[in-house]
Amino acid sequence: MFLRLRQLCLVAHDLEPVVTDLEAIFAIAVCHRDPAVAMFGLHNALLPIGTSFIEIVAPVEADTTAGRYLERRQGDGGYMVILDTADVTPWQAHVDRIGVRVAAPLSIDIYRGLQLHPRDTGGALLEINCTEGNGPIDGLYHPAGPHWQGFVRTGVVKAVTGAELQSADPARLAARWGEILQRPAQRAGDQWRVAVDNAELRFVPATDGRGEGLGGIDVEVSDLEALRRRAADRGRALVDGRVEIGGVRFNLHG
Repeated sequence: MFLRLRQLCLVAHDLEPVVTDLEAIFAIAVCHRDPAVAMFGLHNALLPIGTSFIEIVAPVEADTTAGRYLERRQGDGGYMVILDTADVTPWQAHVDRIGVRVAAPLSIDIYRGLQLHPRDTGGALLEINCTEGNGPIDGLYHPAGPHWQGFVRTGVVKAVTGAELQSADPARLAARWGEILQRPAQRAGDQWRVAVDNAELRFVPATDGRGEGLGGIDVEVSDLEALRRRAADRGRALVDGRVEIGGVRFNLHG
């Protein structure tokens, strides 16, 4: 059964400035705004990069889980790692067996998801979901709306290839996520990695003073010079092959 990195979620105090930065710097477009996130006191936007998605959420009510997360991690930043699969039923049995609680079971139309309890996973909120009828990666994906394929823009960036989770103990965190995702954690220098079908989850030491969380997103670039110009136009400089947007390091590679 496939397991794919499909969506990485950022949380922000204000939604639109982060959306505008992503659109302007990466030359991508919003494909969907999901009214269902209102149940969590949020509004959102999703932007495809290839066949994966960057989502931004922001609170519209006081005392939300996302709002408390913003306070704990000292501002805008990474929030969730979301993977898709063919059927969440076996995953429900697996997480029950290894003692990982489901914080929020989701069921909307043809979509089902398991948001796992962060105290049992560590690192970030982790979700595994499925959309009925979704096999090909360019097919149905309910959270992104019915017509997301028409919003894909690949002139500057073309794929999300990984996520970077930072921790005081990356080896421990990688081992836990490897157990949850039923993929082995492997060491690569000072990093640990867990591979899924289309990407790698990288586990690195936390060095920015913000503690454990989703600190970076790996992006394959199709036109680095255009990206550099677009970032400069937004007052953002590329430093050591990355650009920061919404409190997240976007690690760029060709």
